[in-house]
Amino acid sequence: MGLALSDDLGMLAHPLETVNVKGAGDLAGYVAAVVRREKVEVVVLGLPRNMDGSHGPAAVKTREFGEKLRKKIGGCDLVYWDERMTSVAAQKALHETGRTVKQSRSVIDQVAAQMILQGYMDSQAMRGE
Repeated sequence: MGLALSDDLGMLAHPLETVNVKGAGDLAGYVAAVVRREKVEVVVLGLPRNMDGSHGPAAVKTREFGEKLRKKIGGCDLVYWDERMTSVAAQKALHETGRTVKQSRSVIDQVAAQMILQGYMDSQAMRGE
């Protein structure tokens, strides 16, 4: 799972880290600790959708994780954001910088998280929020 943060002005998203989901133990607890440490106000969780917009098993799993996380982050808002094609876009962006697939493997989730967060922030800016 990739994590990203915005800058202090909430204009630009930056990759933070990649968390090994299988080795993280209490993943929601780990992410909640990052939320507290970084003083995050809104958590944007990428929601995987099928290409037709419907929700499949991965979306159900993401929502279950989101509810565990919501209980651990207290008053911090949590929103779901469509993540369709972000991994593909992240891989393409990394390839354009000269990275091979092997070189990109460790950071692709971070870049995808950055793209998800940036998309959310851009939508908020367009709404004037």
